[in-house]
Amino acid sequence: MTRLLLVVAVALIDPDRRILLARRPPGKELAGLWEFPGGKVEPGERPEATLIRELREELGIAVAEPCLAPLTFASHAYDDFHLLMPLYACRRWDGFVQPLEGQGLAWVRPGDLRSYPMPPADGPLIPPLVELLAG
Repeated sequence: MTRLLLVVAVALIDPDRRILLARRPPGKELAGLWEFPGGKVEPGERPEATLIRELREELGIAVAEPCLAPLTFASHAYDDFHLLMPLYACRRWDGFVQPLEGQGLAWVRPGDLRSYPMPPADGPLIPPLVELLAG
């Protein structure tokens, strides 16, 4: 039986309509690849609470739950687990984004997202995000 892993991610969107990507640091699985910030949902934790916690720990910003808007999700089979990853969009937060866990950060225009190498599960999240920002 394949293990199901629930991970939640967020597209932080700045006033210039750029999206924040984080580069996985050396020593982590899939190191060097770019991804949307987020993390594993802990047992008993809601996805929104996970994002609020992860954004505080990883980037030093405070996000209010009403500012997290569900956008789409990815479902991807890796060799030893199946990943389910909801993606939220967020345009408002308090504080300044900082790389608190040694990760690289990049603010990327929607049309340039595919030029950043990403884990296989992240690719399908790009089209709904580009569509959201096209309007």
